[in-house]
Amino acid sequence: MKLLCLSNGHGEDGIACRILRELRSLANCEELGIEDIVALPLVGEGHAYREAGIPIIGRVKAMPSGGFVYMDGRQLARDLGGGLLALTQAQIQTIRAWGQGGGQILAVGDIVPLLFAWISGAPYGFVGTAKSDYYLRDETGPLPRRTRFERFEGWAGSDYLPWERWLMGHRRCRAVFPRDRLTAENLRQWPLPVFDLGNPMMDGMAEAAEHESNQTRLAWESGELTWALMPGSRPPEAYANWGMILRGVQAWVEQWPQPLRFVGAIAPSLPLESFQRPLVQAGWHTTADPHTFCQGYSQLCLRSTGFADTLQQAQGAIAMAGTATEQMVGLGKPVIIYPGNGPQFTPAFAEAQTRLLGCSVLLCDRPTETPEIIKTLQAHPDRRQQIATNGQRRMGRSGAAARIAQTLVTHLGTTRPEP
Repeated sequence: MKLLCLSNGHGEDGIACRILRELRSLANCEELGIEDIVALPLVGEGHAYREAGIPIIGRVKAMPSGGFVYMDGRQLARDLGGGLLALTQAQIQTIRAWGQGGGQILAVGDIVPLLFAWISGAPYGFVGTAKSDYYLRDETGPLPRRTRFERFEGWAGSDYLPWERWLMGHRRCRAVFPRDRLTAENLRQWPLPVFDLGNPMMDGMAEAAEHESNQTRLAWESGELTWALMPGSRPPEAYANWGMILRGVQAWVEQWPQPLRFVGAIAPSLPLESFQRPLVQAGWHTTADPHTFCQGYSQLCLRSTGFADTLQQAQGAIAMAGTATEQMVGLGKPVIIYPGNGPQFTPAFAEAQTRLLGCSVLLCDRPTETPEIIKTLQAHPDRRQQIATNGQRRMGRSGAAARIAQTLVTHLGTTRPEP
C-alpha cells in the first residue's frame, strides 16, 4: 500500500498524524503492505507532519486566510492574490500523479480533501472532522432554530449534503469515519461505507470520568479552582481573543473570595511575550518565574507545552478556539466561550459550537458575565454531571486513531461490493 494523506488545516493535520503514526506502528506493517506513507497539507506548510517525521510531497504554502476562506469573502480575495489558484493546480497535479502511480488516499477534513481524493482516481478513505449532525439535532430530535434560513439548513437530512454523500458513496471510497455516533448512525440510511470508531481528537487525552473525582468535587466546593485559558492558535486573532478572555478573568478575580489559578494554554507557534504584556497592563504582577503572574491571591501561568496536562488538571476553561474547546468538552468539563471578531471565532462560529457540543459549552455574550456562570456551576453539581456525560457522548473515547488505522489496512485495498 502506498498512502497519501490529504488534510486542510492545522487541527486536521494533527488528527491525520495520529492516524498515520498508528499505521506505522501496526505489527508486521511490511506484511500488511504499508510501503510508503506521505502527506500533502492543502492548507499551510504542514508543521505537524514535519514534527511527526512524515514526508510531505508536492507544493505547500501558507495563505493569508490561514484556511478560513469560507468564513469571510475578503479572505478569499487575499488568498487569490497570494497565489491560491496556482497552488491548487499544482496540488491537483501531485494528487493525480499519485493515483496514476497506484497509490491510495486518506482525506482528513471536509469536502475539499474529499473532493481531491475523488479527483485522484485512486481508492480513498475519508475522516470527517468538520461536519456533525449535532449541528442540526441531538438524541431527542431537531434543534430549535430561530429563522427560516436556519430551519432550512437541515433540508438534506444530514449535515453532509447530497454531493458530499455522493463522494462518500462512490465505488472508490472504501471507508468513511464520521466524528461522532449520531452522525454515523444517520449516514447509515444511505449506502455509504460508514464506520463508527470515535474521534481521533481525543487520542492522547485521559478518559473522561463518569462522575466527578473527589479532588474535582472538593475544588468546586472550596471555590479554589484551576481554569484553563485558550485563545486559539491563529495570529493576530489569538491576541485579540486573549484581551477578551482577560476581561472575563478580571471580572471573576474581582468578585471571587477564594484564590484562583489560571493556566494560559498558548500555541507553541505564538510568542509568549505577546500574552505577557496585556497581563501587566491588566494589573497582574510578575514573579520570579517570567511566565507566572499574580494578582492578590490568584495566579496565572502561561504555558506553550504540556497542553494535555493543562486540560486534564483544570476544572474547566474559557476558550475562543476550535479543537482545544472540543477536547476539553470531551474530558467532561465545562467551557465558557465569548463571541469574537474572527476570522475564525465569530459570533456565528460560537453559536454553531454550542450546537455541536451542547450543554458543555456556555456562551457568554459579555466577558463580565463570567462570574455568574461559575457561581451557577458551583451551586449545581447535577449540571456539572450532565456536562460530563454530554462530553463523553459527543466526543467519544480515546483510541480512535488506532481503530481507524486498522480498518484502513483492512478495507482500503479491497473492492467495495455493489450496494
